[in-house]
Amino acid sequence: MKLHHLRPAEGARKDRKRVGRGRAGAGGKTAGRGTKGYGARHNPKLGFEGGQMPLQRRVPKLKGFTNRNRVEYAVVNVETLARVFEGGEVDPEALLAHGLVRKGRPVKVLARGELDRPLVVRAHAFSEAARSKIEGAGGRAELIG
Repeated sequence: MKLHHLRPAEGARKDRKRVGRGRAGAGGKTAGRGTKGYGARHNPKLGFEGGQMPLQRRVPKLKGFTNRNRVEYAVVNVETLARVFEGGEVDPEALLAHGLVRKGRPVKVLARGELDRPLVVRAHAFSEAARSKIEGAGGRAELIG
């Protein structure tokens, strides 16, 4: 079998309806446009709703704008680190393995809660209070990237 032998399945393609080609064509005379009026004589404007207030004008406009450069962090608090990790190193892969963050977002460590053991924490961002709590417990806060 070659490429030029391929054909669509039977009934998969239908001929387009040719309107306005006489009575025998089943789309003759008014060609499915009803009788008289603007719709019979013109193609109406896209979105025109027959004089009703169109959807694009009925819907309220939203104030402000969306900053396309905003960085959405996956946040983890210090209390979570203290609860889950016994010691050693904590990085985004370890957080992902424990189900604390989702894949694809940079990680930021925030300062809620207390930390009572030294941890080496690697993340994309730290709050100042979180950094001081980690270092106060004898650990290190290392920035990635």
